[in-house]
Amino acid sequence: MEKAVRDKYTAVIGLEVHAQLLTKSKIYNSDSAEYGSLPNTNVGVITLAHPGTLPRLNRKVVEYAIKMGLACHSKISRFNIFDRKNYFYPDLPKGYQITQDRTPICIGGYITIDNKEGSRNVELHRIHIEEDAGKSIHLATETDTLVDFNRAGVALIEIVSQPDIKTSEEAYAYLTEVRKLVRYLDICDGNMEEGSLRCDANISIMPVGSRVFGKKVEVKNMNSIRNVQRAIDHEIERQIIETEKGNVIFSETRTFDANTGLTYGMRTKEELNDYRYFPDPDLSPMVVSEKWLADIGASMPALPRDLYNKYVTEYKLSSYDAHVLTDTKDVAMYFEKVCALTKNYKAASNWVMGPVKSYLNDLSLTADEFPVSPALLAELMNLVEAGKISFSQASQRVFPGLLKNPSKSALDVAQGLNVIQDSSEDSMLPIIDQILKEFPLKVEEYKSGKKGIVGMFMGELMKRSKGKADPKVANALITKKLEEV
Repeated sequence: MEKAVRDKYTAVIGLEVHAQLLTKSKIYNSDSAEYGSLPNTNVGVITLAHPGTLPRLNRKVVEYAIKMGLACHSKISRFNIFDRKNYFYPDLPKGYQITQDRTPICIGGYITIDNKEGSRNVELHRIHIEEDAGKSIHLATETDTLVDFNRAGVALIEIVSQPDIKTSEEAYAYLTEVRKLVRYLDICDGNMEEGSLRCDANISIMPVGSRVFGKKVEVKNMNSIRNVQRAIDHEIERQIIETEKGNVIFSETRTFDANTGLTYGMRTKEELNDYRYFPDPDLSPMVVSEKWLADIGASMPALPRDLYNKYVTEYKLSSYDAHVLTDTKDVAMYFEKVCALTKNYKAASNWVMGPVKSYLNDLSLTADEFPVSPALLAELMNLVEAGKISFSQASQRVFPGLLKNPSKSALDVAQGLNVIQDSSEDSMLPIIDQILKEFPLKVEEYKSGKKGIVGMFMGELMKRSKGKADPKVANALITKKLEEV
């Protein structure tokens, strides 16, 4: 598409993110919420909506939803009613979904994202609690549809943004932050491929300068953050092309095909009155007391944006370092424990972002599975800072040694490898004298003004001392001897 045509329109994007909560049981009964079980094994009479059965709210679901609301600066509703949202799909046993319509648990709030201009807040409309549906399975060789009800009744929160997102890049950044938050809070694993984090995108376009939104189109079935971005880009272009042709964009639900990168129409978009919301008569109103809310607030962990600001302002790390260190909770918490044992935050950052993350990435491990404890890494760092071993020896020899023997101290491993640096002048001076005697022409070059030649002498000394000579002491001794010659 020509840039001139694209620049005539502004995109308006709102995202609806469903996060499957990490509760052991479902939202309204004690059936297991475990992922990956054999089809139709995590079901009971309440899940299957047998007559006479009554739901009972899972307290942990409410706590998880409130945590997300607090992390997003939302207002927490003290009085909550649950509603029935009526629609008839084969994978919805009751013929309705229990959700929240008039009293969402979290109202408003925002999520901070980074963009080309810096950072800004994407405003939220609401976060509400609801139950999941089952799963319809369409096999290529079968004419019938199979239904797995294991997922029916699993607890969800739906995070609904305002139509506040302008580009697919901002949508990508927003979803990345949402996934990061639910993982830091330990309320959802954030795995889009397994469906525990799902996103629907509402997209419309309007002429630049207009305040009247166009007809929104909802796009579903995107199983990665990257595919959400691709679907938004395609849909914006499609709507602009149709508008430029004089065609009318109508409100509909479309699906995204990751293989083609295209969206395809599924059905016309339901209106709110199609769902016939009304209060669920089987569930009493829920009241969030001040004490309960305070207890949940007190249990909140450090959040990624707070840690980022701490690393940049207090630890004086670069923005890049802070972003990498806070990208996943396990790495951030490991780094925090190391920093509690040393004040050399930049060195700690270099170690965690370098050797530690390299090891984790190579073996596809999390920092929780890393064999070298934060205390052991801090000890190794202290040996380097004290000049007892060089960084190269520490990273190339002692660190691998600790990976193999994490029960040993860093000093024991260094001594066993015979890499403790020698700062004794008495042991270094004879070697230096011998080197200067063997390279008289290099000595003359130094005396003629080529001071950089000291590096060659240092290399020889390190080679002959097998890397054990203290570089600071060695450099000073070599310079002194060259000046005396």
